[in-house]
Amino acid sequence: MSLGMLKLYKSLLAILIITLFVGCYNVYTPTKEVVKKEESIKVVKEESKSKKIISKEVIIVEEKVVPAKKETKKIKPIDKKVIPVKKEKKPVVKKDTQEKGKLRTSTSLKKKNLDEFAFDLIKMGKLDDNTLLIVGGIQGDEPGGFMAASLITTHYKIKKGSVWIVPNLNFYSIIKRSRGPFGDMNRKFANLSKSDPEYEIVQRIKKYITDPNVKLIVNLHDGSGFYRPMYIDKYHQPRKWGQTIVIDQEILPNVKKYADTYTISEEVNAHLNKHLLKEEDIYRTKNTHTRFKKTAEEQEMAKTLTYYAVTNGKSAFGHETSKSLTIPQRVYYKLLALEKFMDIMGIEYERKFSMNIPGIKKVLNDDISIKFEDTDITMPLKDIRNIQKYFPIQKDGVVKYLPSNPLIKIIKQNNVYTIFYGNRRLTKLEADYAEHLNFDTVVKFKIDGKTITAKLGDTVNVKKHFTVVDERKFRVNVIGYKHKSGNETNHKIYKKSFIKRFSIAKDGNMYRVEFYKGRKFAGMVLVNYIK
Repeated sequence: MSLGMLKLYKSLLAILIITLFVGCYNVYTPTKEVVKKEESIKVVKEESKSKKIISKEVIIVEEKVVPAKKETKKIKPIDKKVIPVKKEKKPVVKKDTQEKGKLRTSTSLKKKNLDEFAFDLIKMGKLDDNTLLIVGGIQGDEPGGFMAASLITTHYKIKKGSVWIVPNLNFYSIIKRSRGPFGDMNRKFANLSKSDPEYEIVQRIKKYITDPNVKLIVNLHDGSGFYRPMYIDKYHQPRKWGQTIVIDQEILPNVKKYADTYTISEEVNAHLNKHLLKEEDIYRTKNTHTRFKKTAEEQEMAKTLTYYAVTNGKSAFGHETSKSLTIPQRVYYKLLALEKFMDIMGIEYERKFSMNIPGIKKVLNDDISIKFEDTDITMPLKDIRNIQKYFPIQKDGVVKYLPSNPLIKIIKQNNVYTIFYGNRRLTKLEADYAEHLNFDTVVKFKIDGKTITAKLGDTVNVKKHFTVVDERKFRVNVIGYKHKSGNETNHKIYKKSFIKRFSIAKDGNMYRVEFYKGRKFAGMVLVNYIK
């Protein structure tokens, strides 16, 4: 090859390299327009940061490339990309369902309705940082605990100090008469999956246990047999739980107040043992030594509510009464123990009944009632009949009511509404569905010959006889009474005139007088025969 030809080839190669370099620069160098877009995005992000915007951001990235005139390949514009900035979810904490006087609604006993069985937190006294938390009903087959806790809410007055009561922690379990339909709740305080049906309940009670104001917790239980340090027989031995104050260890080094649990439990035991109903019922301290977690029992106790409380800096005790005792006897011992715990904490209280078995039976069984919101009727539940026939229920099938005790619940199944008191089925309301009218009016009666007016929703007392005066405002239906004329007004009605099985209570003294406008229910008055 000649020298001239070599120089020509070198010149052509140099021109080719320069051309390729310029072409690449024109294709891949962003224009001023793209630079401006990137700068504007940066400004927006800086402004958002300066304003501390925490809400969900959506950043729109838009890229646009302007190709060079001499491009050999078309570059497709890039689509808009939407990139959501994830926001961390905060745990949902449900509001308390308690407050005395809170209206309740009938529901069905199904797993999907578990939220409608949320426990009550009832705060008594004046809030301070020395609060006693009483828990009943963690296991639904231990009625001594939830019945005693409920009586604190209804028949005590806290004059000094602060007491919080959860009478129905596992309300669904109580109604089911089960230790735990979804497993033992008192074994769910160490580790619990979020998929567990009772996860929200456990998280909520944990919130109250760890509240800075709470200093001491008593978890109320019924236990098998009678605890004895040495084996006597199968009912009286170390493996039994009945008649004990249960502690996890004697001294709680991480607890600032009430750390000496052994001394406190012995004080409570001494008080109980002064008031025994029989010698067999003697109380003792049972130390589970939970922190060692060596034995199977210790490992089980590490999953409990009280041990969760202890590990979170709270003084906590279990109170066990023997399942061999009657419910009034169990409640008797639990209330004595709770009163002593309040004494130790400097909490002053007033009890509204006599601390003996007759007094406890009376408040457990007699002082209970339910008020129906739409009729304004307060129906006593003492000795109520098993079935209330043709009971007026709102057409939508929902019963709203105000219970006198937090353990009262109405459960619907088909057209029957069962009133529960704890795990006791008190009565069934057989529904007579009708549209309910809201009448704020009075009706006329003649009671033992004297004319009176009564508001719909009232209870009137009668000694001998009564007459519903026909004012032509309503159609009257006296339940359990029928006159041969077919008209139930303007007739003297004696107690013996009724068919007794239609009375509200078993004693046959109280009956329903219902008022209608056509087929629409207007209201009710209860007539009570007295001596």
